[in-house]
Amino acid sequence: PPAMSRRVVRQSKFRHVFGQPVKADQMYEDIRVSKVTCDSSFCAVNPKFVAIIVESGGGGAFIVLPLAKTGRVDKNHPLVTGHTAPVLDIDWCPHNDNVIASASEDTTVMVWQIPDYVPVRNITEPVVTLEGHSKRVSIISWHPTARNVLLSAGCDNLVILWNVGTGEMLLALDDMHTDLIYNVGWNRNGSLLVTTCKDKKVRVIDPRKQQVIAEKTKPHDGTRPIRAIFVADGKIFTTGFSRMSERQLGLWDLNNFEEPIALQEMDTSNGVLLPFYDADSSIVYLCGKGDSSIRYFEITDEAPYVHYLNTYSSKEPQRGMGFMPKRGLDVSKCEIARFFKLHERKCEPIVMTVPRKSDLFQDDLYPDTPGPEPALEADEWLSGKDAEPILISLRDGYVPVKNRELKVVKKNILDS
Repeated sequence: PPAMSRRVVRQSKFRHVFGQPVKADQMYEDIRVSKVTCDSSFCAVNPKFVAIIVESGGGGAFIVLPLAKTGRVDKNHPLVTGHTAPVLDIDWCPHNDNVIASASEDTTVMVWQIPDYVPVRNITEPVVTLEGHSKRVSIISWHPTARNVLLSAGCDNLVILWNVGTGEMLLALDDMHTDLIYNVGWNRNGSLLVTTCKDKKVRVIDPRKQQVIAEKTKPHDGTRPIRAIFVADGKIFTTGFSRMSERQLGLWDLNNFEEPIALQEMDTSNGVLLPFYDADSSIVYLCGKGDSSIRYFEITDEAPYVHYLNTYSSKEPQRGMGFMPKRGLDVSKCEIARFFKLHERKCEPIVMTVPRKSDLFQDDLYPDTPGPEPALEADEWLSGKDAEPILISLRDGYVPVKNRELKVVKKNILDS
């Protein structure tokens, strides 16, 4: 007899996640979003601030707005303006909500202290400037668990790890990438990196041993850029293009990089898909630059492993996207993700919610999540220690702490 064809609907609390833009008065209006052609997300958010790379005559600038300061942005609102050429990437420190790093076409990385109050004039003096790249720096990413460890990657095909607390270069990963680096991502405890490169390889790197421990050539056959991130259990999720220029997603196991666990075609749009991953729900959100939608998938241990959940669609294309860390979400509204979608002249928050009837804290939606305390000091990490993120409960919501100064203590060159 023929097999039963009735599909059993997969059980998942995330099957009904839906996205909604905020009301018009909760957007940030009149922002001149940067027009630099670069596949970075142009926006970084945390529980206190939204930062956006903006147009700036001659130099490079970004704007920082307190999260609550919605509506029209005053045209004289101060900017962060220390770079001498366009800013290409920005990233908030995961362990200090008042510290942000910026990477620029001027070959430098700068780290900034942002006050809790809105300053009167532009912020022009970084806490520290990190010089070591010979070409523009397009990627920046803080270590998830070690204090003051910052990664930068430039068009010199070089990845550098810095100790921001001393201004020193900790490690330089050269001779690993033969061409332009597209993206770099940490695993959950910051012991490994995954990178994608124009030479069509995905590499998994142990930065402290300065070794490539696994690599995959052409996870996607097409020629356009690939992206890769770590997801749960050390698996790797990639986005790229097929030979027929269809956008694809892939899921890979490090221990068996030959065959994908999953490989799915999506559509024929040509925008690079930026993946955002929430480890607490195992959901990957895909936002294409120039797309007007966000697609999201749940990753599980059961075939087909990457399960399509839904698509949030709108009329306007996105120029960039910010992704709020879990501790910045409103748990009373069952929010499980919040995006900050950049348009040409505004930033529009989009809230992803799991519908629930009860007003009680939904502990199945909110496992303990990484908090703002680092688990290691920079030198402990460098010496070989690993530590998982220090977790906090969101049961009573998260209240950001007051501004803490980033102290940079430069070592005396004469001592060494």
